[in-house]
Amino acid sequence: MKKYLFIILIIFSHSFYSQKSTKSLPCYDLTEVLKVEPTALYKPHLDASKSFNVNILKNTSQVQKYINKGKFHTVKKSGKGFKVQKLDYSRAYLVSKAKSTLEKIGSKFSKETKGHTFTVSSITRTLEDQCRLRKVNSNASLGISSHNYGNSFDISYVRFNGVLKNNPKMEVALEKVLKYYADAGRIYYIKERQQSCFHVTVRNY
Repeated sequence: MKKYLFIILIIFSHSFYSQKSTKSLPCYDLTEVLKVEPTALYKPHLDASKSFNVNILKNTSQVQKYINKGKFHTVKKSGKGFKVQKLDYSRAYLVSKAKSTLEKIGSKFSKETKGHTFTVSSITRTLEDQCRLRKVNSNASLGISSHNYGNSFDISYVRFNGVLKNNPKMEVALEKVLKYYADAGRIYYIKERQQSCFHVTVRNY
């Protein structure tokens, strides 16, 4: 009987440590992630991101490190002209210039539309966040994303005033504001059809 109990204990112990070591491994291969070449349209976003002296965010501890250093700032759930939806796969932190630019975009949109609001659907993501997102959304980036540096955010163009509904008038007004900041050299933006959002990257102007 003791012999069987000893064998069971060994099996359980081996299983426990195997699971523990597996959980500690990252869900991505950084070497493979770095091999993915960005498109010509997306490359300026990555180049702009690298200019903020933030390393690729791999996990939560790195995000916390930049918060502690005062490099990342909390994005409030709402501000003039915008609301942040519940974030399941990203974090409400941005570098200072990105945060202030988001607030300026929101303020200008509110002024242009007489008080309407747009919805921010995604903000800063770690590589681990991207792994989780990819499990539910195969369109999530396989390579490095500008979200991984804390200076990008997504704005939905199908959700205004907290309502999920196509609103061509508000969509045009939002893109007009984004184009104003893009022409001023402050941001890059891409209209993502599959995600129904504008991907916005703030430049270190």
